[in-house]
Amino acid sequence: MAENGAPQATSLARAERFIWLTARVLEQRRFAYHFLEGSADGVDAALTAYANPDGGYGHALEPDLRGPVSQPLHTAHALYVLDLIGRCGGQRAERICRYLTSVSTSEGALPAVCPELRGYPAAPWLPVPADPPSALLTTGPVVGLLHRNEVWHAWLFRATDFCWQAVESLERTHPYEVQAALAFLEGVPDRPRAEAAARRLGALVREQRLALLDPDRAADAPVPDGYAPGEHHFAYDYAAAPGSLARRWFTDTETDRALDHLAALQREDGGWPVNWRVWAPGTALEGRPMVTVKALLTLRAYGRLIPR
Repeated sequence: MAENGAPQATSLARAERFIWLTARVLEQRRFAYHFLEGSADGVDAALTAYANPDGGYGHALEPDLRGPVSQPLHTAHALYVLDLIGRCGGQRAERICRYLTSVSTSEGALPAVCPELRGYPAAPWLPVPADPPSALLTTGPVVGLLHRNEVWHAWLFRATDFCWQAVESLERTHPYEVQAALAFLEGVPDRPRAEAAARRLGALVREQRLALLDPDRAADAPVPDGYAPGEHHFAYDYAAAPGSLARRWFTDTETDRALDHLAALQREDGGWPVNWRVWAPGTALEGRPMVTVKALLTLRAYGRLIPR
């Protein structure tokens, strides 16, 4: 019960108020689609505001990269949103693949950031080199989602080969790179090879302690170099749904413990916090609704979401 005797609002109702109070139009539309029977057209229309004539996406769609120019990280996030509403194909996919081709490295893969970002604000951990190298961080999720949606384009051939080589040769890694590798493996057509690679990746995660298995012992757990203090990753960060390849990396007890922790992270205002380094005021304001929608989707996937 609340202090005034009224029943405590449920987690979804509290999150809904937080979204309407603080979120960008895109996250408002996404929340409405996923939880309020809203239309995919509304999400599509909101996402279109971030699209550029070159086929890519910009305008701080990913809050840590500011400015209007198209970037691979923005475009990867756009594909993630489109995948969740079932709209990754058609002429839009063709335009996106033309953009991906135009910014690819000599290996046929994507850089983390492109030089066009120079002159616009960006997170300090995302430097903008003149000749950026290929990055699994961006290429993996894009290739995985395009394969998942049965998009076929010439760009995918070399980019897929790059991802296989990068994933299968991983040794020392970090959580965001693991998530990128997983996004590739979840969508790539060769399922036996993907499952074998996922088993090896899961072993690396456990050996290198890249998942905090006991949230009550966070003070004893290391975070990778360059991460913010307390920027831990949990089982649900890898296995966002029971059908994920990464679900097999964790026992039922470890998964339940992580989901309990995720549910408990909801703040009084209804939203979930960001745990990465905040370098500008707007990035946290825009990031929290994104994290909130993701947390709600994960909790629902595991049957843990309290209804409205």
